Amino acid sequence: MEAEMRRCLLASLLPLLLLLLPPPGASAFATALDSDFTFTLPAGRKECFFQSMQKEASLEIEYQVLDGAGLDIDFHLLSPKGEALVFEQRKSDGVHTVETEDGDYMFCFDNTFSTLSDKVIFFELILDNMGDEEEDWKNYITGTDLLDMKLEDILESVNSVKSRLSKSIHIQTLLKAFEARDRNIQESNFDRVNFWSMVNLAIMVVVSAVQVYMLKSLFEDKRKTRT
Repeated sequence: MEAEMRRCLLASLLPLLLLLLPPPGASAFATALDSDFTFTLPAGRKECFFQSMQKEASLEIEYQVLDGAGLDIDFHLLSPKGEALVFEQRKSDGVHTVETEDGDYMFCFDNTFSTLSDKVIFFELILDNMGDEEEDWKNYITGTDLLDMKLEDILESVNSVKSRLSKSIHIQTLLKAFEARDRNIQESNFDRVNFWSMVNLAIMVVVSAVQVYMLKSLFEDKRKTRT
């Protein structure tokens, strides 16, 4: 009877024990960080960003040119020692993953080759293995031997759900970037079609006026009558 009461007491304390687990972004949940940014790069300009990394971590950079003539950009990725890891010219998108060391990584978007067109650029950073993944939470959990469901299993399920949600957010972000680029292309084509339609209409009006004038001139009697 006493063992049964203890089992019920531990089961009632399970939600409180789960609250003792580290929040997202700390300890066992700090397996990956991601962020995205969209900015406008003026013509003839170069913009650089820095990201601090740890040893034996992973840095993934994905970028896309959403708007601008040619939809292309130069991309450079430099290590903390100043070594060129990636050098791309006139690309519309790219994905690069590097194993990192301690220091600041620099990546640049170069639009100096363009003299007129600004570029709208989207990029996303995914940082893996950036946190201490030691399961320190186990030091705070005691007296759970009688639970039928292990806290390790709960944590594994939570991490699995979090990983799938992160992948879903990543895919949705990429789809938004593709949708924005396609919309910009369609709007550009729409404006171009309207412009050339107006040009053709103006030419047709001018040609029609010239034809009417020439036809009238053919039927005019230019002979002088004597009186």
